[in-house]
Formats: sequence, C-alpha cells, structure tokens
Amino acid sequence: MSDWYPVLNADEIPSPCLLIYPERIENNLQLMIDIAGGAEKLRPHVKTHKLPQIIELKRACGIEKFKCSTIAEAEMTAAAGGKDILLAYQPVGPGIPRLLTLMLQFPQTKFSTIVDDAEIIRQIGQLATEKGLEVPLYLDLDVGMHRTGIVPGEAGRELYRLIAQTKGVSPAGLHAYDGHLHDPDEAILKEEALRTFQQVIDFKAQLEEEGYDVPGIAASGTPTFPILAQYPDVEVGCGTSVLWDAGQPRLSGDPGFQNAAVLLARVISKPHSDLLTLDLGHKAVASEMPHPRVRL
Repeated sequence: MSDWYPVLNADEIPSPCLLIYPERIENNLQLMIDIAGGAEKLRPHVKTHKLPQIIELKRACGIEKFKCSTIAEAEMTAAAGGKDILLAYQPVGPGIPRLLTLMLQFPQTKFSTIVDDAEIIRQIGQLATEKGLEVPLYLDLDVGMHRTGIVPGEAGRELYRLIAQTKGVSPAGLHAYDGHLHDPDEAILKEEALRTFQQVIDFKAQLEEEGYDVPGIAASGTPTFPILAQYPDVEVGCGTSVLWDAGQPRLSGDPGFQNAAVLLARVISKPHSDLLTLDLGHKAVASEMPHPRVRL
C-alpha cells in the first residue's frame, strides 16, 4: 500500500472526511501549466473542489481565470481573489439577478456566463442595463455532449448576432464542453477531439466572416485539455486534474498527475468475520431508491 498519505493526527479528525495534500496539488497545477503552455491558457473548473484554499494555490501559480457551475461557486472564487470567473451554466430565473449582484459586490472581478436561448439573452440584457452593467456572454455550443448549448449552425449564428446587438450584454466568445470524449488511447482521443473541435473552428470563422468579433473560446474537459490547448485562442477547462482520481487514467490515460486527496473513513461495525461496515456511506441521498424519481 502506498504511504504517500500518512495521517499523524487521525484521532483528532472526525470521519468521514476529505483529506487534501497541498504539495501534490501544487505539483498537479504546475503540470497543468506546463501541458497547456502557460497559466494564461487555463480556466480550471472549481466544481471539483469548491475550496477557497485551492483557489489561493492556483493563484499562487499564476492562474487567474476560473470556471464554475453555480452562483455559490462563483461567489467563493471571487471572495478568494479570482480575477476572471465564467459561470458555465446559463442563469435562469433568480439566477440572473444573483449574478448581477455578484458583479456589483466584486467590481474588480470580471464575470461572464454562457447562454443558448434568445429570451435569456434579452432578460440578462434588460436587468443588466437597469443596474448599469454589461455582462460578457459566451454562446454555449453543443458539440456532442447533448446537455446544454446549441448545435453550431444558422440558429447559433442568429443567437450570436442577438448578443452583439443587445444592450447590457456583449459577446465574449464561444463555449464548447466536450465532456463526452474520453479514451485511454491517446491517438483515438486526439482524433475525436480534433474532429469535434473543428465544428467550433468553422463556426467561429463564419461569425468573423460576418464581421462579428469572437474574443475567445472556452473549451475542453480534463481528458482533452492537452489537445485543445494547442489552439492559441482557446482557454482549457480542466478540473479533475487538480485533485486527480483513481478512475481518470482509465478515461484519458495517465499524463503524470498525482492523487492529491483521500477519504478518511472508519469501521463502525464488524457483524461477521467477512463483513465490515464503514461510515463512508451515501445514505444521505437515499440512493437505494429506484430511478427515475422525477415526474414532469
């Protein structure tokens, strides 16, 4: 068994507990920078850790751009000193005024978000104008994940035109998450990633031919970030590489990242010689119930 995670004060730590090893995080951050070709190429996702202490480690390495999934993550990142924060889910309902409140609360931080719907673009523009703000918007493209975004094409170009023409918002560029791509075979993964990203390149060229500015592209997941980082105008959104995990090498090979976190658990019962019960369960989410449980 590896001894890289000794715990000298285990009796003082309640379980279950996530243990973080900063020196290993620093190693992973430097490897991310080296692979990407510079800290300015990185926009790492904070959803993996959700910890201001790790934001501080990233900033100490020169990383100042971040990607997040929720308003709460955006607020945490801004409070930790993040300078450029992309909310990578389209804000709807009360999420829009909450984002604008963050922009007013942290005026030294650049906030942006993604959109794939005309009505949301108009709502953001109207509310931002009322507050004297301008929100940079990335057009969210569906390049195969089929979760959010619009397929590159005329409908997408129409939305980008709307962003450029709507008061209170401005075009920030394109967002393209390829989380469906993973393969331990580097050659296969590269071929799939480049073929998928060609949609974004072509779409960007079409917008520029119409005279629209496309300031940047936020793209990639952890498996594809070494591949897409080769493009000069792409910020890569790796996130898992900060802490790494045991399953990632099976998805995208092993570029040399270190596991930087472990779970501390205790045996709470040994009812039989061949049966142990740990306090590292998932009962809190009632996982034993059958799916689906959502009714529309």
